[in-house]
Amino acid sequence: MNTIILSISLPLLAGLLYFEKKESVRGILCTKPLLSSLFIVMAVTQAHGNMNYFYIILAGLVFCFIGDVCLILFFNEKIFEAGLAAFLIGHIIYSAAFFRKPDSMMILIAFAFLLIIAAAVIFLKLKPHLEGMIKPVIAYIVIISVMAFTAFSLRESGTQSVLAGNIVFAAALIFYLSDIFVARHRFVRKKFINRATGLPMYYAAQFMIAYSTGIVV
Repeated sequence: MNTIILSISLPLLAGLLYFEKKESVRGILCTKPLLSSLFIVMAVTQAHGNMNYFYIILAGLVFCFIGDVCLILFFNEKIFEAGLAAFLIGHIIYSAAFFRKPDSMMILIAFAFLLIIAAAVIFLKLKPHLEGMIKPVIAYIVIISVMAFTAFSLRESGTQSVLAGNIVFAAALIFYLSDIFVARHRFVRKKFINRATGLPMYYAAQFMIAYSTGIVV
């Protein structure tokens, strides 16, 4: 089933990138919601090893789907803000699903320190371009950093297989990187390269998170 889902998603992603380049809202509306619905389908069709984890992740995927649809209508400020809120909630839900007590707190503390440095560098790079969006961007950086932190805690917990830990952690890092391209496109320079890089990374991360519902126990 995963192979079928991914075989459908690839042409949809290609179509989405084409319409992003053309800045066609109608084209994006025809491709993005369907593509985003597929990561929900992937999660639902897994053989779930941990039902609590599945339900929490499913809720996060649904909120991200809502965010994807709302952000298409960027010209409507209220809908756009609702989309941002949906993504924030999705990240918080993912963080709750990922967190585990690690075998070594020192490793977790060291990784947290690296995330703080990375977050500070990203914020300082974006700050001159943010104008009235400083507080929302800080909130977003904090939450995406927390998600990466909790994914690392799952990887280091010793409760999961190497595959499960690595997939969740890699998904969180790819998601983190994709959001950097989103921020660069939104605040620094609006160029198609940001979408061409960020969107494939975003969907790769979402499909990996959806897939993890079948391997996390």
